[in-house]
Amino acid sequence: MSFRSAPVRLAALPLACAIAFPVLAQSTLSTVVVSATRSELPITDVVADVTLVDRSAIDRLGVASVSDVLERLPGVTVNRNGGPASTTNVYLRGAEGRFTAVFIDGVRIDSQSTGGATWNAIPLSLVDRIEVLRGPAAAVYGSDAMAGVVQIFTRQGDKGFFPSLRMGVASNSTYELSAALRGGDGVVDYAFGLGSERSDGFNAKPSGNPDRDGYRNESFSGRLGWKLSEGQKLEATLLDSRQRAGYDGFMPGQDDQARQRLQAVGLNWDSRWSEAWSTRVGLSRGTDRYETSPSSYLTDTTVDSWLLRNELRVGPGRLTLDLERREDQLENASTTPEQTDRHQNAIALGYGVQAGDHTLQLNARRDDDSEFGAHTTGSLAYGYALSKTLQLTGSVGTAFRAPTLFQRFSIYGTRDLKAETARNMEAGLRWQEAASRASVVVYRNRVKDLIDYLAGPGSCVNGVGDFAGCYGNTGRATYTGVTLAGGTKLGEVALGASLDLMRPKNAETGKLLARRAETQATLTADTPVGAWRLGAEVQHLGKRYDDEANAKPLPAHTLLNLTASTDIARDWRLLARVNNATDKDYESVLGYATAGRTFYLGLSWSPR
Repeated sequence: MSFRSAPVRLAALPLACAIAFPVLAQSTLSTVVVSATRSELPITDVVADVTLVDRSAIDRLGVASVSDVLERLPGVTVNRNGGPASTTNVYLRGAEGRFTAVFIDGVRIDSQSTGGATWNAIPLSLVDRIEVLRGPAAAVYGSDAMAGVVQIFTRQGDKGFFPSLRMGVASNSTYELSAALRGGDGVVDYAFGLGSERSDGFNAKPSGNPDRDGYRNESFSGRLGWKLSEGQKLEATLLDSRQRAGYDGFMPGQDDQARQRLQAVGLNWDSRWSEAWSTRVGLSRGTDRYETSPSSYLTDTTVDSWLLRNELRVGPGRLTLDLERREDQLENASTTPEQTDRHQNAIALGYGVQAGDHTLQLNARRDDDSEFGAHTTGSLAYGYALSKTLQLTGSVGTAFRAPTLFQRFSIYGTRDLKAETARNMEAGLRWQEAASRASVVVYRNRVKDLIDYLAGPGSCVNGVGDFAGCYGNTGRATYTGVTLAGGTKLGEVALGASLDLMRPKNAETGKLLARRAETQATLTADTPVGAWRLGAEVQHLGKRYDDEANAKPLPAHTLLNLTASTDIARDWRLLARVNNATDKDYESVLGYATAGRTFYLGLSWSPR
């Protein structure tokens, strides 16, 4: 199917897809979300396109990384330069990875070198819940949220005492061990986690060094809460991940190593002054440090944020006011000066209300950047309940992303780059009855002043240097598509599926953007068989191109994954998984290998 006449064809897709796919899957694994508005809301009151994955679902998957979880969700595509610890790019609705704002326990994570989060450094073993918001959210979060938001949460404390342990072995001499302890007494609560993973890996670049690119990761998370009085709570959070991974550089026979450190530190004070008024004061720092050897390269990003948030209930609605400051700092030998920084000050207003069959969410935000001046963004989302089981939704919104400090001040930089901006429109239809649900979302996101790398000497204008090209505002991109998702239960068999039909294209040339497919789908099924629970998963990704000229194709591929789990004793659970069961040979980045058939066996202990 082609989207070359996307505006006309997309208008007819919802009905066609509803007929072709009467039962489609999307896991909704929690009743409360925060990613849509920064406030805790029942998912039934959220108009935005949101998916949640909780720890029990992650455990059943038996996967190795956060990106492995994400690529099983609607609207998400993942590319890697090798194994789980290699450079990873996550696309929401086909948009560039830097267009997704990422938070860990409310702490902003970003790289002012590459742009976007360093997904391979986030330890899955310490993750308790993931929320994915598809669609621009700059009116809530400011710069970067042009395609969506991913919120990652570590474990939280609770009254009582809850230890847990997990051990696992997998192909390529992979071993993992993690432990967690959480509890509390009603005044103080705590949650701590430790994780360790190591693997010999496989040869990520067969045409390069004939070595195995292994990795090791050591991680820690901590959360400590103190209830000062009724309605007053102070909480501190910390995640620290250190990773060392092999990769294949440009020198044959050289043992290239990359060291990554990711850290998220937060301090929050939550105050409930009355039933109608609450306040949050938050201070946070996100750090992303990347270093290579023996080829020496170092880049270090720090993002500091201050947030004052007020929520006030006005009749049936909720009014929010945010005052926020963000400071970015980059240390990189390729930049001039070597250490660069900037800041953004913002004020944001929001109003949400649910009255009868109507749900409305309004947001507006103004960011004042020390380099680019002011940007105003806004969004409007509306939902109407056609019946008790059927809801119609629609939204419009604007967004922007400021260029990274590396894009402006490195030897490839252009100082007068403009911020990338976006305008998004979408409409959806949701149906849910008992254990069955289905949804259709149609969207169009137009991006102006898209920043890309212009290769070749002489291509820089007003640049810092002319090393071999530079960054520039190259033109426009359009991301159009439809996402279908849902699930049902037939007897003891739980079924789920999602289908994405997309056309992420360069609006100037009409060609597909690199490494983005027009079609992707996931189909899942699991059922109890005696003491076991058996599951199967089919993942399909359509044809893509490795370059903007669409001259280097990456063929479509389909993967089959199998799982089996059982309780072997009280509090002990065994999980087995086979990834890529048919041993499919494929690439997500041209020239880089992906894992063939792999096996995983995990044992977990969690007293009930």
